[in-house]
Amino acid sequence: MRTAGEGRADEPRDERPDAGPPDPEATRVFERTRTVDPEATRVFTRPGTAQGPTPEILDGPDGPGDPPDPVERGRGGGGRPPRRRRPRIRLGRIIALLVVAALAVPPGTWTWVWWTARQDERPTSDTILVLGASQYNGRPSPIFEARLEHAAHLYEEGVAPTIVTVGGNQPGDNYTEGGSGRDWLVGQGIPAESVVAVEEGSNTLRSMEAVSDVVRANGWSSTVIVTDPWHSLRSRIMAQDQGMEAHTSPVRSGPAVIERKTQLWYITRETGSLWYYWLFGDSADADLDIDTGTDAA
Repeated sequence: MRTAGEGRADEPRDERPDAGPPDPEATRVFERTRTVDPEATRVFTRPGTAQGPTPEILDGPDGPGDPPDPVERGRGGGGRPPRRRRPRIRLGRIIALLVVAALAVPPGTWTWVWWTARQDERPTSDTILVLGASQYNGRPSPIFEARLEHAAHLYEEGVAPTIVTVGGNQPGDNYTEGGSGRDWLVGQGIPAESVVAVEEGSNTLRSMEAVSDVVRANGWSSTVIVTDPWHSLRSRIMAQDQGMEAHTSPVRSGPAVIERKTQLWYITRETGSLWYYWLFGDSADADLDIDTGTDAA
């Protein structure tokens, strides 16, 4: 029930008979003007997270569509993060490293020769290999005799059932190093059937090549090399290159190991000979003159 003075809710007030003209001030709508900051509407996206609303396209310094400045990207300006620059390899550093390596390699090889000379490896093997040295009409030189004596001790200890002597002869010689070594061992009581003479080889590499053929023919594989201490490393490397499982048991007596001056000369000489072999694949055909004879390399 409507009371006096009340109209229907859907009737406009200005259509009532008693309504006066509308007051403009009473019907004015006040709205607060809000300035939109473009920076406030920028969408920040962290790489590797779920994408939110489509980020706005920023205009670069050269106009619309130009990629944004990398500094703006780092500040969260949208788009991909700045790409890290790869470190440049400077030629000067490479040259410096090569120079350092070149200076360090010779002392390192010298130390390797010295260290191997101090090792005595005598595992149970197929053969004991005695590298030849000078002989005089069938009589081994003091250096060669020291090697043969050490090989005889290894044989008596049961290191291997066979001793192999190796080495050819010089022009005009009637005896070979391999044959002279075999005769000396037999004369010391080693059974003749336990000694094999390989009467070939003018230097270490040629001797190893000749021995490798005999080793394969007899089905042998492992050997203990008997030579001077400073000659051990180069001999072992050459034997391994010929397919043999090689160890070294150097002599501890004889002219090659008595004087310190002789030892230092041997180590330096062997360092150069080893690098000659690595570079040229051959033995350095140099001789070491000692008071008691000449040892061919």
